[in-house]
Amino acid sequence: MNLQLLIAHCPISQIIGETNLEIQQIDFDSRKVVQGSLFVATRGTSTDGHSFIGTAIEKGATVIVCETLPDVLYPTICYLQTSNSAEALGQLAHYWFGEPSRHLTLVGVTGTNGKTTIATLLYQLFLKEGFASGLLSTVRNFINERPIEATHTTPDALELNALLAEMVAAGCTHAFMEVSSHSIDQRRIAGLEFAGAIFTNLTRDHIDYHLTFENYLKAKKRFFDDLSSNAFALTNSDDKNGNVMLQNTKAKKYTYATRTMADFKGKIIEESFEGMLLKMNDHEVSVPFIGRFNVSNLLAVFGTAVLLGIPETETLKQLSTLHPVSGRFESLRSPKGYTAIVDYAHTPDALNNVLSTINDIVKGRNEVITVVGCGGNRDKGKRPMMAKEAVLASTKVIITSDNPRDEEPMDIINDMVAGLDTNDKKRTLTLVDREQAIRTACMMAKQGDVVLVAGKGHEDYQIVKGVKHHFDDKEVVRACFDAEL
Repeated sequence: MNLQLLIAHCPISQIIGETNLEIQQIDFDSRKVVQGSLFVATRGTSTDGHSFIGTAIEKGATVIVCETLPDVLYPTICYLQTSNSAEALGQLAHYWFGEPSRHLTLVGVTGTNGKTTIATLLYQLFLKEGFASGLLSTVRNFINERPIEATHTTPDALELNALLAEMVAAGCTHAFMEVSSHSIDQRRIAGLEFAGAIFTNLTRDHIDYHLTFENYLKAKKRFFDDLSSNAFALTNSDDKNGNVMLQNTKAKKYTYATRTMADFKGKIIEESFEGMLLKMNDHEVSVPFIGRFNVSNLLAVFGTAVLLGIPETETLKQLSTLHPVSGRFESLRSPKGYTAIVDYAHTPDALNNVLSTINDIVKGRNEVITVVGCGGNRDKGKRPMMAKEAVLASTKVIITSDNPRDEEPMDIINDMVAGLDTNDKKRTLTLVDREQAIRTACMMAKQGDVVLVAGKGHEDYQIVKGVKHHFDDKEVVRACFDAEL
């Protein structure tokens, strides 16, 4: 592609050098640069692409996009200075891949909890309705029914636009994606045109990256601030931050809720570990989902489908046929008669939601045994809070490893235990080995009890000292069940 075409789609403050050049590819990783590359020097959390401009030129880059010009300028190189390289990368990637979001009805889901469930259920619903659809999620990406391994909640700008372009080429008309706070802050979604945005909720998470809750909120809000007047913004008005998301958006505003007035309203009529009977906008519907938090998730799906043109009754019919996403309040029945729940809950609020749901069904008749840990190299402040939430709503708690990454597992466990008082500790065990912790919980459980295995959900690995090992909570639970036969 000719550089002059690209420049029109990039926020440039200064051009130095010849622009009548043919670009072979766009890179922001100097290791991937080839002869004729356009290299974008982006600033990351641990490295600064500006340090690799020289390497990129040595490998054949002919165009450099940067915020700060290097000390030495080569006459054979074109330099494009911009105020935000990450923003420029997003805009360039979108145009390079043929502006794929313009050819899709693209809906983004953001918030602390519920993103994966909502995006995945929307994708499944629209497939069932006969629309060729794509999905970008934490668990897995899909182009129609072809799975593609997911590495991040939201891929980098180049990978993201490449995937969207593949969806367009495959005939997709709709795409549903999780939009993480990191991707908004790092401008990975810059240049994309969204038909709609969904806000789920906002609780403490990623403070290790954003530093403050206010910064975290601002990142989420920017997604809505950037929407066009042709888009819709659908927010959870049960969450106090729901209306904050709508304050400056130009998009058409809609709400969903279980406790307050909203455009899309829902409540639980009956619930068990097999599912719920719900009332949604004066219609009754049975769904194989559990918990108030899932009522909110289903309302977001319901509202989005209706806003995209599917009639209410048809949407509800499809909702009754959908099933929970892997590792999201996934219920497994033991031969001994207890229930094991595997859930991705890795924030205090998510853990509270899951345990509240379990206790609403158990009603104190049986024990709730929780296995929980916290990830290493992440927000340390939530560790004592996670332990306290677990103890407050469980009969017994086993604190164990999650993904220790580069930290000592016992250090993480000690940080969690620091949130407990003497009485709390009487109902708490600490077992570093996660498999042993799950097996111990299952051995403790009696008929009618519930074992919650929280934190990893769909993940099938543990990272210990930087090394990735296979580990799947559900596999361990099923092995425990097999041993009971």
